[in-house]
Amino acid sequence: MKIKNSDFVTSAVKKEQYPTTGLPEIAFVGRSNVGKSSIINALTNRKKLAKVSQTPGKTRLINFFVINNGEFHLVDLPGYGYAKVSKTEKASWGNTIETYLSGRSELKRVVLLVDSRHKPTADDIQMHEWIKFYGYDEVIIATKSDKLSNNELRKKEKDIRETLKLTKEDTLYFFSSVNKKGRDELIDNLFNILVENE
Repeated sequence: MKIKNSDFVTSAVKKEQYPTTGLPEIAFVGRSNVGKSSIINALTNRKKLAKVSQTPGKTRLINFFVINNGEFHLVDLPGYGYAKVSKTEKASWGNTIETYLSGRSELKRVVLLVDSRHKPTADDIQMHEWIKFYGYDEVIIATKSDKLSNNELRKKEKDIRETLKLTKEDTLYFFSSVNKKGRDELIDNLFNILVENE
């Protein structure tokens, strides 16, 4: 698949604010400093489609982007796990994400981002379990892989798979928004579900 163009559609918190076009959706979720905006911009080849914030935890809304003039929606969910916010605020982000995940028929796949340099956190584990609980197809991407050597990548893959209790069938990719190595192949693998469902 080629991503030819991408545009911002709307931001939402409540279900009634979600787009009602019926387009299939693929959602990206991860910790607030995992590089979610950077990977969305790298995949869509747009420098400022998703706003890269200097302050982690800034995205508090669900942002919808339309891809290829209405082929599908790419959905940017709020970053979670940022330490410098109140418990109330953390809970509200959790509610925002869970509200979206519960019964969104347009949602075809959830892409969970984890930092390749560290073991997945308790928040990452909870998010992975949520995605599985709601029955969505999941792809996991370990970001910032340019910071690791090949030997470290192999070790980190083992760490991630063990921490999240992944099976051989669970899909895990390593990607860097800096060098964009394997970008076209990753796009094909991420969005193949849209073609399969047609």
